Formats: sequence, structure tokens, C-alpha cells
Amino acid sequence: MPAQALINPLLLRWARERAGLGIDEAAQAAKVRPEQLHAWEDAQSKPTFRQAQTLAQVLHAPFGYLFLSEPPAEPLPLPDLRTLAGVDVPRPSVNLLESVRIALQRQAWYLEYQRDHGRAALDFVGRFKLDASAVQIACDIRKVLGVDIEQGQRSWEVYFRELIEAAETAGVLVMRSGIVGNNTHRKLDVGEFRGFAISDPLAPIVFINSADAPAARLFTLLHELAHLWIGSSGISNGAPGSARREEVLCNAVAGEFLAPRSEFLTYWETGAAHLAQRLDELARRFHVSTLVIMRRALDLGLVSQSTYSEHYRSTLDAFNAQEGGGGNFYRNAGAKNSPRFAQAVITEALSGRLLLREAGRLLGVQPSKIQEFAGHLRA
Repeated sequence: MPAQALINPLLLRWARERAGLGIDEAAQAAKVRPEQLHAWEDAQSKPTFRQAQTLAQVLHAPFGYLFLSEPPAEPLPLPDLRTLAGVDVPRPSVNLLESVRIALQRQAWYLEYQRDHGRAALDFVGRFKLDASAVQIACDIRKVLGVDIEQGQRSWEVYFRELIEAAETAGVLVMRSGIVGNNTHRKLDVGEFRGFAISDPLAPIVFINSADAPAARLFTLLHELAHLWIGSSGISNGAPGSARREEVLCNAVAGEFLAPRSEFLTYWETGAAHLAQRLDELARRFHVSTLVIMRRALDLGLVSQSTYSEHYRSTLDAFNAQEGGGGNFYRNAGAKNSPRFAQAVITEALSGRLLLREAGRLLGVQPSKIQEFAGHLRA
């Protein structure tokens, strides 16, 4: 008879709840009967070592956790700046924790790479304090990225892509993903967070939750860049009306960058009487999405919270209703890793200074596919 694993049933229940799974979901994933999982959690019986290892895997918990006497503390390694209706949000999910951990692992490697190559610190990181004006910070971001106030000459999708490229050129690692690693079954919850920033003068990171509506990601990008400019790390949900000082300022910077207040008010006041038509006009004028226009109008007190929320929800629902596959793997891998980071890892690997196995681990790409990935990055 296989040996039983003397796990702590309380830790098994904690791990399941930590993963956000019910009994039936967890049992199905572990390929056991729900009654069996109930019995393990109620200390009526014990799983075998193989079953316990499978449980740990499907619950995304280290195997050793199941044997602890009490749940381990799992604080977020970044400041938690999220709020929901003015109050702090519940404890972070395992998917959020792991996404932050992956980003920090990549940053640790990139920091060493930067130091080994004698790279200078980026002087825009932490250039401003919390008492700086949003207009001043937004102007400086434009200057560093080399972009002007928009006059509506391009679509917002092109604008978004070009801003990411400009941020990467300036030295920011922009990572975008809607899942944990390459696991399409572990989708990130946009209701939990929309992005985070890791401020460092040698390896600043911006992470954008791609589970959010594409139209909303442009605002998140600028919000997280603003965090870098004030030298602030943290996890954000971009909630309107946040009372946190950093979030208020970063929201204001994003709005000012994408649609400067003076120009926005002028066009808003002279725009079409019908709201939908006015949103379209201003979206074309500033070549952002109507969602960004609606968010700017909310922040300036021109529309109600309910009007904005209804528009955001319909935009997100339309995005979620779209059918289609996951897209090109290598293009997605470049976005998840940051093209700048991916290029650094690939360069080291192809030069022989980094093992292909380690490069594959850092990039989430099979070692044998590194060369092919490099070709896609250059394309």
C-alpha cells in the first residue's frame, strides 16, 4: 500500500482557498472524487505522496506548504496601492503573487546584466516628488519618450504601440500579460489589478494586465510610467477616486499626458450635444479610445461615476466576448517579457555567456526555440 503523506488538513484547505477553487473544481483538477478531497480536508484520511504532490501542483502551492503547522505569511513584495470604493482590497491572489514574483526574477537578472555592462542609471526614475504637478510630470514624460501632444493623426492602437516602443527605448521594461507565465488556464483578474510598477534606476518595470480591455491599457501604461517618474513602486487597479496620494497623482499624470486639461475642456464644451458623438470626436482628436476620454471626463467631474462604469463595463464585455486564439506565441512572449529584456537574454545566450536552459527559464521559451524567438524579435 502506498505510503500516506502526513499533510496538515488545515493547510490543504488553506491552499485550495488561496487558489480560489471550490471543492469540486479542485477535485476535478486533481482527478479525485470531491468526497475524497473533503475527507482529506476533514482529517478523516490522508492522500498518498503522489496525490499530495498532484494537489500541490494544481493548487499552485509549494509541496512543503502542505506539511506546515500554520499558513505562511505571503505579503506582497511591492506596496499594495489598490482600493475598491475607497477601502483596501482583499488579500492578493496566488496569480497576482506569482506574476509579481516572475517580474522580480526577471528584474534581478536584468539588474546584474546592466551592472556587468556598466550601464548608467536612468535619471528620469524618481525625478519628481509627490508634490510635483501632474502637468510638469506629463511634460517630462513626453520629453523623455520623444512624443508631442497628439493632434489625432493616428489611431489609438498605433499610439499605444509607439508609446511602448518609446518607453522601451528610454530604458523601461514594459511587460504585458493576461495570464500567469504561459498557463492559459491561469487568467489574471482585471478586477484585482490592472498593472504594477517596479521603480529602479537601472531596471524599471511596468506591467500591464492584458486581461483588461485594450482600450483601457493605454491609461494603465501612462499611470505606471508616472509611478516610475516619482520613484514609486506598487500594484494599482487605477480606481477612480482613490484616496492614495500616489494613485491620485499618477491618475492625474496619465490624464494630462493623454488629454491635457485645457485642450480637453475646450473641445468638450464645443463638442456634439450627444455624449456618444462627443466621445467619438474627442477620441479622434486625441487619438485615444473613447474609454480614455470617458475616464478623463470622469476625473474632471464632467460625467458621473455610474456613466463611466457603464461605459467601461460594456467595453470590457465586448473585449471578453471576442472569439479567437491566443495569437502568435513569439509575439506574445515578446510582450510578456518586454522586448528589451528578451533581447538582452537572447544576446547573452547566443554569445555563450548564458546557458540556453537558463535563458529558456527566464523567457518562458523552450531552450531549443531561442534562436527562432530571436528571429521573431528582430522581425
